[in-house]
Amino acid sequence: MKKILFIAFVALSQVLIAQNKGTLKGLLTDKETNNEPLPFANVVIKGTTIGATTDFDGKYSIKVPAGTHIVQFSFLGYKTVEKTFTITDGQTITINQVLAAEEGVALDDVVIKTTTSKEKKSALLLEQKKATVIKESIGAQELAEKGVSDAAGAVSKISGVSKQEGSSNVYVRGLGDRYLNTTLNGLSLPSNDVNKKNIDLSLFPSEVIQSVSISKAYSSEFYGDFAAGNVNITSKDYKGDGFFDVSVGTGVNTRAAGKNFKKSEGTGHVGFYRRYEHNPFAVILSHGVDPENGAAPINLNIGLTGGKSWDFKDDSRLSLYGTASFQNSYQYREGPLVDYPNVFKIEYPNSQEFEYTTATTVMGNAIYKVNDEHKLKYFSMFLNSSSDMAGFYGTEGKGRNRDAFIDTDRGFFQQNIQFNQDLIFVNQLMGEHKFYTADEEDAKYTLTWGIGHNNVFAHEPDRRRFSFENYQFALDNDPNTKPSFFSNTVFDNQRYFQKIIDRETNSRINLAHIVSDKFTLNYGYNGRVKTRDFENIRYGYDFLTPRLEVDDITNLDAVFNLQNFGRLYNTEVFNSLSPGNLPTTNFPGANENTYTGELKVNAGYVSAVYNLNEKWSFVPGIRLEAFNQEINYDVININPNDPRFREATETFFLPSLNIKYALKENQNLRFTFSKSVSVPEFKEVAPFVYEAVGQRIGGNPDLLNDPSFSKVFNIDFKYEWFMTRDELFSVSMFAKQINNPVNLVIANDATGTQRYFRTGDKAEVFGIELEARKNLIKNEDDDTQLSAGFNVTYMHTEQDLYSNIDGQLFDTSFNRPTDQLQGASPFLMNANINYSPTKWENYKPVASLVFSYFSDRIDALGSGQIGNIIEKGVPTLDFIWKNKFGENTELNLKAQNLLDPKITRVREGTPIGDVTLSEFQIGMNISLSFKYNF
Repeated sequence: MKKILFIAFVALSQVLIAQNKGTLKGLLTDKETNNEPLPFANVVIKGTTIGATTDFDGKYSIKVPAGTHIVQFSFLGYKTVEKTFTITDGQTITINQVLAAEEGVALDDVVIKTTTSKEKKSALLLEQKKATVIKESIGAQELAEKGVSDAAGAVSKISGVSKQEGSSNVYVRGLGDRYLNTTLNGLSLPSNDVNKKNIDLSLFPSEVIQSVSISKAYSSEFYGDFAAGNVNITSKDYKGDGFFDVSVGTGVNTRAAGKNFKKSEGTGHVGFYRRYEHNPFAVILSHGVDPENGAAPINLNIGLTGGKSWDFKDDSRLSLYGTASFQNSYQYREGPLVDYPNVFKIEYPNSQEFEYTTATTVMGNAIYKVNDEHKLKYFSMFLNSSSDMAGFYGTEGKGRNRDAFIDTDRGFFQQNIQFNQDLIFVNQLMGEHKFYTADEEDAKYTLTWGIGHNNVFAHEPDRRRFSFENYQFALDNDPNTKPSFFSNTVFDNQRYFQKIIDRETNSRINLAHIVSDKFTLNYGYNGRVKTRDFENIRYGYDFLTPRLEVDDITNLDAVFNLQNFGRLYNTEVFNSLSPGNLPTTNFPGANENTYTGELKVNAGYVSAVYNLNEKWSFVPGIRLEAFNQEINYDVININPNDPRFREATETFFLPSLNIKYALKENQNLRFTFSKSVSVPEFKEVAPFVYEAVGQRIGGNPDLLNDPSFSKVFNIDFKYEWFMTRDELFSVSMFAKQINNPVNLVIANDATGTQRYFRTGDKAEVFGIELEARKNLIKNEDDDTQLSAGFNVTYMHTEQDLYSNIDGQLFDTSFNRPTDQLQGASPFLMNANINYSPTKWENYKPVASLVFSYFSDRIDALGSGQIGNIIEKGVPTLDFIWKNKFGENTELNLKAQNLLDPKITRVREGTPIGDVTLSEFQIGMNISLSFKYNF
């Protein structure tokens, strides 16, 4: 009986003790990120083992025995805070706490290991979970793991996104350059290429990137010109003790190795041209045409990065961050190149291209935190990108040209030496301000704003293109047989000069009015003014002896020199130089083609965030946008009755609705509906034609006729499950209707020029996306050792086509009622697996295998009876092995493009079947880099 009574007493005591508890709960927020929730922080009852970590939303809840206790709030790199409280049986106490960064914390603690940095996967997933609109991001941590070196590679790792191999083109949900927008810190960025709307994302190295996000669903704060999505690059910030990193690396391309590279004369090895101040005619008279020998094809990259913060009284802080880097690369391409408008025009069974590229980046920002309510940020960046390419077409003497004089079936050869340089200057000033009422602890109003000014100077100086017949004689070692210049027109042998200047001023401002805990109103404005000035001139060579023979095709300077000027050849321009109406022969000339464009956008919007309860949130928005675009042009071969001017003025009324339903704490359902527009770019409406070796692309001013824009209707439905802090599963379904879509079309004429047309009444896009990230193996400390992720997208696109398009300037026709949308791949896939063992204290390796693939897609629509140009699908596989030794040293290995697939473009549906227009491989890039942190 005593034993039974004792057992009963113990059991009753345990029950009483279990019941004699209260609940401590609350919210931890991060002072360093404007009091955003702080996930994964530690909450411990001092002197006990009772504790918890905060969830995705920064919340915690723990059972605490009745009594007086001290609770400790801690997070790596942050000041530990202790609070004393008394709790009774059954009582619930709420303690909310703000944590601030600890002074003197090492860089690794603040930047790498804490979630205050938006570089971490977990922090970005948290941001994605809490966002009221559909957005996906990839941060600097994930970029490093996947060996991504620039922003172009970053976006291609996001679901529904693919990058055109061997170029800067990015496609989001099957929609290409004209349907995308690119912003930096929420402010517009200019294009660096006359043939592109968006800036080349590969110009942004990973050193300047904190995160890259894509918003695929429209909301009112975005410009109305939105169909596929908005790519936003967030620049790196820094706060903490001073640091300084140095990195150096080298590598080789497997197809470029051992090749004897050629480069343009007049260019340096760091990507700058030395003669911009010289008149083109003076350059022609003073400098030869032969390419120079390049350096050994060994890739090089160097980088310097540093930052420091200073804390002052009243919680003010000044933080500086800067980086400078230079990298180059060599690429060799070999394969066929064909120009096939409606018959074989030119065919090169064998061609070679040697390309040397450089990228120089200097970026700095200064953040001044006045206090907890006011913060200012200044950002400045300079980018220099260059491409030096030497191309030789018909290298085995088998080139064909239907316009040849001597032999149409062999011996046609072309040499094209060109240098392109883009100088980009970006300056931004931004601010964030919070305003409180007298009786409120939380801010009642938050004002964010930014103003930016961008300049782009894009040059193609002194491109040298020469054409030859009987090139097979240059290969036969017979001094009695020689190749000769091909000269159907004086511009078959030419020097070409092109200059583009873009200027843009843009701004954004948003006032958030926190009406209550459940309701916030946003009032905003966006504005931008963008101008473009374009000019080019060609100097053609008119040989005084028909089909002039060449003694040595590798020494053309023996022909083109001052001694032979006016004796063997004359120079010709299209337009004479005024005043005085100088001759077009052997005199400097006026520009051949010019155009100026101006774009003005002013928009105001109102949106609301209404949290009905813990489950439902609604974000309706209305945007009113005034749009004006005009272009003035003076180009050759234009209808003399054309006004040489177009202008479009529109007012857009654009509604949007985003709905989020929280199925559970870590699961969301999202629905989005919106109306947006798509407006033409300067390069799409300017009728100037750029003539590459194998194709010609020009604009069409008819795009600014009625209609002058495309209406776009968007619907998205998404389920997302945030399984853990860095695990995700999501499924998305989307649909779009684009009225009066614009496509690049191979015009039905003898030249086969590709131009932009409004090709039908509407295009439809339907698709589904699937994404998963999973931790496969963890150690006893819950650190991930093996993880994997993938995303796949399947799309169906269809657009109707007009049978005939009779424009004011250009016409085309189609022999089919429907087709797929240009640029749309039915299938996209990205996958990766990461291994990071944690058993060594001073050695931390991370190995990643990254795969991506896109299926065949239309590069340009065929017209008349000829089929489309198809870009064939391409798989890509990369291996990255990062090794950190101790706290300061890294040694990293990359092996990119391991599969080395063929990059192929095909012209379908010709009378002789499918014709391969180009096919080449770009080789594997093997690189080794060393980084040291001081």
